Amino acid sequence: MGISKLTTEKVKERVDIEEVVGDYVPLKKKGQNLWACCPFHNEKSPSFSVSPAKQIYKCFGCGKAGDPIQFVMDVEGVGFTEAIRHLAGKYGIEVEEDEERTPEQDQAYSERESLYIALGFARDFFVKNLLSPEGKSIGLSYFKERGFSNSIIEKFDLGYALDGWDHLLKAAKSSGFQEEILLKAGLILQKEGDPSRVYDRFRGRVTFAIHNIGGKPIGFGARILTKDKNQPKYINSPETAVYHKSDVLYGMYQAKKAIRAKDNCYLVEGYTDVISMHLSGIENVVASSGTSLTEGQIKLIKRFTDQVTVLYDGDPAGIKASLRGIDLLLEGGLNVKAVVFPEGEDPDSYSRKVGSQAFQDYLVENSRDFIGFKIGLYQDEFAKNPIRKAEVIREVIQSIGKIPDPIVRSVYAQEASSLLEVEEDVIHTELNKSLIKTQRDQFQKREEAPPHDLGFEEYLPTEEKSTASDSLKIQEKEMIRLLLNYGWEKIDHDELHLCDYLLAETADLKFETPVYEKILITYRQILNMGEAPTIDFFIRHQDSEMKSVVIDLITPRHEVSTHWSERHQIFINKENDNLSLTGFKSILRLKRRVVQKMMEEAKMKIKTAESEKDETADIEELQKIYFELKKVQLEIDKELGIVIG
Repeated sequence: MGISKLTTEKVKERVDIEEVVGDYVPLKKKGQNLWACCPFHNEKSPSFSVSPAKQIYKCFGCGKAGDPIQFVMDVEGVGFTEAIRHLAGKYGIEVEEDEERTPEQDQAYSERESLYIALGFARDFFVKNLLSPEGKSIGLSYFKERGFSNSIIEKFDLGYALDGWDHLLKAAKSSGFQEEILLKAGLILQKEGDPSRVYDRFRGRVTFAIHNIGGKPIGFGARILTKDKNQPKYINSPETAVYHKSDVLYGMYQAKKAIRAKDNCYLVEGYTDVISMHLSGIENVVASSGTSLTEGQIKLIKRFTDQVTVLYDGDPAGIKASLRGIDLLLEGGLNVKAVVFPEGEDPDSYSRKVGSQAFQDYLVENSRDFIGFKIGLYQDEFAKNPIRKAEVIREVIQSIGKIPDPIVRSVYAQEASSLLEVEEDVIHTELNKSLIKTQRDQFQKREEAPPHDLGFEEYLPTEEKSTASDSLKIQEKEMIRLLLNYGWEKIDHDELHLCDYLLAETADLKFETPVYEKILITYRQILNMGEAPTIDFFIRHQDSEMKSVVIDLITPRHEVSTHWSERHQIFINKENDNLSLTGFKSILRLKRRVVQKMMEEAKMKIKTAESEKDETADIEELQKIYFELKKVQLEIDKELGIVIG
């Protein structure tokens, strides 16, 4: 079943874009809007804009845009119904079901929801198993030996998978779950060579539930407690429709509030490291679960903080092998520090060894920025080996070059110069070479990449480089932008609104860009019904393409600071200062583009007729049409003040 329209409307009325987006990324006020680094793509400077007044978001980097509901759909990767349920839960709104749903919608929603339900059932099953005789003697005793309290076991949904081929399978089937859903959830396996025989994936192991950022279980990690050389120490859930390993960090659900509050994220390797740090009173910690860091995981951290502290086991060889992760963190725009534990220790063992307070003190006292950490790591190697020292200098410079902020780069260059006892000019020279190479590589990638629409405000193609159709599309976009933003503002003393003028002047024109034509037709239809076509109407429209384009057109990328007028008494003209003139010129430019396109079409017909020697074509008449159109263009140019030699 779906969600009733009444529930959907209650959610739309109650949600606040700042609160919804603020749960995922830290927002900073600049002008009328709030800004952040986009949660949907990797960027070095904020281009993600949130407008509390319009209740919309827009990224000027990747183009993502929408309202609070669309944001949840994008960031959580869920459908409309799931997004409404998520927001209803956040704001305490009772969800009323609606019988009106298509079979296709039912199937798509049911399958994804079934995976969550099956995984939730498995979590509860594993948790209950801890209280069984086998679970108590093996699983629970293991957790207690590690010092895990009952509250921590409950907080992380720790459990135990019974030692048998089909304990979970039988329990799930008796509760009504189909084998197909259990397979898709990664909870059971099919026997090789005999797909009809299925069995539990997790058997005779303690289990660690992996949650999504909203707290739903999406997978499991499981550790064996016997010394069976034929079995891996850990096994994990496979990739599923709801579990993508590269976008998940263990413990993020439990840590996200603390990470934002502390403005720092501790990054460790394993499940027990995370849990042990919680026992020590440190909650702002997540784990990569033994895998190499991915771009998706780095973006997940950056949603909540720009500061990350990597905790390394006391194993110099292992640390050197994992240094690639620091460069990835730097490249992702994070400020990186590192802590190394004494040899043979990891966060789990060391916290249990020294106690909570001493452990917290150790983290504070031994936290070093990545430059000092990296140089210290190789100090003994290059002390008596100049060649090795030169190699280390280049490695350090490459890491500094990953930092997007030029001021931070400069500070680290100074520190590297001091620690490595190398002239700062040499560091900067090599750093510049590295940056130039990186920029050259990025430029090459952009050249090879397909072009994209840069938008009217950012780029206007010249007539030499663009066709008449391209120019017409841009002017259609500008006309719709004015209509949406200022349509209901008056332009004279006779109560004439800008929309009346724009719609009257375009009554005989058909826009060539389908989405702009659609918006124009919708605008006219609403007016004819005696209602006001507000921006809010278009933002809430079910047509996702139209909604996305409207958000793009009403969201300015740049704002003029109020300090110019308030503090310096410098007044800058705005386009809405004289809407009568702005509208008049916009219509003239639009008609100029229409005339130019007609001229281009006439010219092509003349060329085709001449090359094919088509006797049926009246070339003289076509030439006459062309020159008449040229006269019209010149008249418009004169009104616009355009002079073309």
